[in-house]
Amino acid sequence: MREPGDLFDLTGKVACITGASSGLGRRATLTLAAAGARVVAVARSADPLDSLCKEIGASAARVVADVGDRANLAQTAQDISTPFGAPDILVHAAGINTREPADDVTPEGWDQTLALNLSAPFFLSQAFVPAMRAKGWGRIVNFASLQATRAFPAGIAYGTTKAGIVQMTRAMAEAWSRDGITANAIGPGFFPTKLTATVFEDDARSARNAAQTCVGRNGTMGDIDGPILFLCSDASTYVTGQLLMVDGGFTAK
Repeated sequence: MREPGDLFDLTGKVACITGASSGLGRRATLTLAAAGARVVAVARSADPLDSLCKEIGASAARVVADVGDRANLAQTAQDISTPFGAPDILVHAAGINTREPADDVTPEGWDQTLALNLSAPFFLSQAFVPAMRAKGWGRIVNFASLQATRAFPAGIAYGTTKAGIVQMTRAMAEAWSRDGITANAIGPGFFPTKLTATVFEDDARSARNAAQTCVGRNGTMGDIDGPILFLCSDASTYVTGQLLMVDGGFTAK
């Protein structure tokens, strides 16, 4: 029997995290690095990535890229593999919410949302599956949302992509898990990130969201550490195709 702590040890693994410049992506990068992984942080802004890599040290590298730009995906994948080799772990935290009401959704906003939130996680995963398959081990963690199952105002494009993430995660698991590659999704509740800044700036709205949870509060960054580490490690070897809601019980009520 393995020691319990060994199940969560990521020493020798390489993790790629998109959307790593802020919010839950940044927190996931710190968590996986603390567990022993070498991490490649990906985002569009260089300065926050440089700061993150400086905080982590030599086991971190950064790639400045827009993962929603499919035309440059092959180059992005090559850049991700350059520092430490092809990643064993992919965490797709990059995302956008244009917050356009249904009557005002533009083709540009729709396409941008689908490209970053839904297409990028699939095609980037597809690019690295051969290397994972060759090792017989891989972890893919997608980011869903409360809006995967609930309709929010001005969220039709965002919610559509997040519902798609849940089904895509199942399909990834069906396609690749026999090769030792698990695919799961995390559905965060309300955490203080750039995407939810408008929510937390409204004290009354923030309080209502907290009251909707079973635990009586909104999320803090530390609440994501355990779930992300579980799904990226040997602790979740027999877990695949699942959506884990990390929402304090918001969707349970």
